[in-house]
Amino acid sequence: MAVHQGTLIKQGAEARVYIAPFCGRKAIVKERFAKAYRHPALDKKLTSRRVTQEARCLNRCQKALIDTPTVYMVDVASSLIYMELIDGLSVREYMETDEGSTQAARTHIAEEIGRALGKMHNIDVVHGDLTTSNLLMRNNDSKSVVLIDFGLSYVSNLVEDKAVDLYVLERAFSSTHPNTEVMFEQILASYGTSCKASKQILKKLEEVRLRGRKRSMLG
Repeated sequence: MAVHQGTLIKQGAEARVYIAPFCGRKAIVKERFAKAYRHPALDKKLTSRRVTQEARCLNRCQKALIDTPTVYMVDVASSLIYMELIDGLSVREYMETDEGSTQAARTHIAEEIGRALGKMHNIDVVHGDLTTSNLLMRNNDSKSVVLIDFGLSYVSNLVEDKAVDLYVLERAFSSTHPNTEVMFEQILASYGTSCKASKQILKKLEEVRLRGRKRSMLG
């Protein structure tokens, strides 16, 4: 299947995302494109590495029963990943609906996010780009949170890397969703019960926050 048969739904700095047919169903096709400023051979090597790394992190999460899109096929030569199309809204969109703006819904979302991130960090996967646009709510009775867009993900057992992952999400919440401090604390509480190394990671998060505040003050 050629990508041009699909419908472009997102254009980012690193990749294009399409909805396209795959084996009789609709799927997401993520295409990483070449960077003109890089030497072609180096660009091909780096792009292939990123495609492989993203697919491996997704598969690692799937094996650990973390809700992520199922990978259908990886075409490294063409820099393509074919994966499950999730029926649902992003957490960002859901929180702006009447249903998603209730306290009960936000508590549920927070618990789901914290649990998912805790399980992800247990298997040493660092997402690298946690925002409420990269978290989806499945449109079913479970309303489970799905982690998507692992384009910057990598494997690391470092406490620092996992703390920074949480800090990126916290900054996304504060900039996109005002007055959600309580909700983020609920995320961290849920994370604390599901991540084995949460005590060390949350302590490191305090240090990361302090560094972030110092940078803000210095401009």
